[in-house]
Amino acid sequence: MAKWGEGDPRWIVEKRADGTNVNNWHWTERDVSSWSSERLRQLLLEVRVEGPEGVCKLTEVNKLEGESSINNRRGKLFFFYEWQLRASWLGTSSIGVKYRGTVDVSNLSDENDMDDLDISASLCKDQPDTPLLGLMKKSGVQEVRKVLGEFVRQLKSEFSQGMILPTADQPELPQPQTQKNQTQTSKPPKSSTPKCSSGPAPKCSSSPAPCPTGVRISTCTFNLKETFQTSPDELYRTFISQEFVQVFTRSAAVVDGRRGGRFQMLDGNVSGEFTQLVPDQRIEMRWRFRTWPSEHYATVSLELEDRGDETELRMECRGVPAGEEDSTREGWTRFYFHAIKQTFGY
Repeated sequence: MAKWGEGDPRWIVEKRADGTNVNNWHWTERDVSSWSSERLRQLLLEVRVEGPEGVCKLTEVNKLEGESSINNRRGKLFFFYEWQLRASWLGTSSIGVKYRGTVDVSNLSDENDMDDLDISASLCKDQPDTPLLGLMKKSGVQEVRKVLGEFVRQLKSEFSQGMILPTADQPELPQPQTQKNQTQTSKPPKSSTPKCSSGPAPKCSSSPAPCPTGVRISTCTFNLKETFQTSPDELYRTFISQEFVQVFTRSAAVVDGRRGGRFQMLDGNVSGEFTQLVPDQRIEMRWRFRTWPSEHYATVSLELEDRGDETELRMECRGVPAGEEDSTREGWTRFYFHAIKQTFGY
């Protein structure tokens, strides 16, 4: 224990900007088991593989036991997680015969590298042998390993913010998913034009966009293009129908598919309002992610063009907060476009 008057930094509360947990010396812990359980379930139920043998997909998570936490000690973060998983899969052969099986993961933990995970696929005892088992052991196990790696990445990026606190004479420490290469000084940083990542036609606005709360933020614009093996009317309905949205997001959703109608999906992470609807041709919406600044929305437009046996979708997303372009682009690609294709075969 420090002696009175020796100035041990563990006890000089005045050094802390908020007067607590001096210099991040003490051990702090955040339990994220509940979030981890839900996120693992969502990611696993997205697994679907296809080959000459047929199609297999995970249909239910039967066992999900474990815990996750994030700990801070002297300004360093430590991630602890340990889970045992079992999921059921349903396979449909090329001639339409269905088979059932399971996937087991016994050692998802911070002590094992992702490549070392023990992931096994098997048939249920009452099922006859099928080439679909080989598909699951090869492609299915690989896809499960991929989504578990995505879970670990999200755990370390989304839940580390706020775990490291600054001292009174130090600048705020950088948090994940912020702009890189910013120089840290004791003076407030000068304003600069935000930098967008590479991609099709990205651009940043030179003047900040107003926010209804009175805060002005810099924004970016990006464009995406995707082709779907379906007609414009079916693709149009997929985006504005509550039933269809709940199917491809695999979660409850509220979607009022009319002009001025509001929507909320992906456990409340995404919300917005339809501002213009031209049946089978165009969808415009105000769209936001939950972690964006309060009441700030991007403007998303989806143009559908009939190309005979397929539909080309051109998307423009304007007003994305600077620094959020990559995650927004990835979210649309994965949780909208790829999810729709995998679910409906488009």
